[in-house]
Amino acid sequence: MPFEIESKAIIPAIRAILALKLIEEYGMREDDVAKAVGITQAAVSNYVRYTRGNRKVMERLSSTREIMRIVEDIAADLAQSRIYTPHTMLKFMEICNLIRSTLIICEVHHEIESDIDKTVCEECKVSILNTKSV
Repeated sequence: MPFEIESKAIIPAIRAILALKLIEEYGMREDDVAKAVGITQAAVSNYVRYTRGNRKVMERLSSTREIMRIVEDIAADLAQSRIYTPHTMLKFMEICNLIRSTLIICEVHHEIESDIDKTVCEECKVSILNTKSV
């Protein structure tokens, strides 16, 4: 299901991109990133070492200008406030909605699971495209 793809692949990839950006571009420490993003320091360490967050998914998301614009907005907010806010949550939701509406989620799904039933895949696409974004 699309939400499983988001929780298993997309959200970890977004967090990894964000953690790397906060550390490399904003000079934040892993423990500060963890507090700001609302995850553990160990998770941040795994993202930075590329042992959590699918690299191919990260590359795919990083290649999309609009996704990276939103990630940059989140990073700037977190670097300044050092706390996860409702605004941050809305930005994460905006990324997920964009990933669904552009069917990037389908690309990610096919990357993870190449033998998807074509009928199910097409029905899912129709459902995604007919769902109103939050």
